[in-house]
Amino acid sequence: MDVQLDLGLDETRIIAAWMLGSFLVVFLVTRAIVRMIRAGRGPFRNQAIGGVHIHHLVHGIVLMLVAGAGEFLYRPDGAWGIVLAVAFGAGAALTLDEFALWLHLDDVYWSEKGRLSVDAVLVVAAVGALLVLGANPFGAASEDNAPTVIAAAAVTLAFAVVAALKGRPALAVIGVVFVPAAVVGAIRLARPGSPWAKRRYREGSSKDVRARARYPEGRRTGWDAVVDAVGGVPR
Repeated sequence: MDVQLDLGLDETRIIAAWMLGSFLVVFLVTRAIVRMIRAGRGPFRNQAIGGVHIHHLVHGIVLMLVAGAGEFLYRPDGAWGIVLAVAFGAGAALTLDEFALWLHLDDVYWSEKGRLSVDAVLVVAAVGALLVLGANPFGAASEDNAPTVIAAAAVTLAFAVVAALKGRPALAVIGVVFVPAAVVGAIRLARPGSPWAKRRYREGSSKDVRARARYPEGRRTGWDAVVDAVGGVPR
């Protein structure tokens, strides 16, 4: 697929930059605060109303709803457009930081399953950075070549989704722009515990045995180190 990179600035990319900046800042601040709460340091405490723990994804959902409604209803430009972009980015950060919670419908924030939240944030941040840089994975589509572009985009995204389901989020993100990375991630053995392995590798099957041998329990990769550094070590 022909990936275009536009180095010129335009309003869309400026808005995307504000959104990405807000997303990253709020995520990092949020992680710093929750790690302080976990360690019992500082003035911050978990929020509760009537004995119910209020997760910060609630604030994120509200922010995204307000920002989305403001954009659709008023279509602001200039400063107000930037305000809505910042609000949406902040809301997305608060919501995705607890992605594993609303995926599993359980408070798995500090467990091994909770690492999926950091994976999701890093993937979204990488995609956002590509958009800010002007990367266009779908090329310049015209009426004549639109079917070809759409078909190529569908194939690329399919490989990227399979790579992500196999527990290879980094290859999935890179594969949106550099297709061979997504292909490699899609055809290689899935990591144990990944959605793909859970659904398609029957326990004791040859693929299950090979996957566990390649990724024994406790084995750490470079991606795991990044996730630990950003989100904290699971308990």
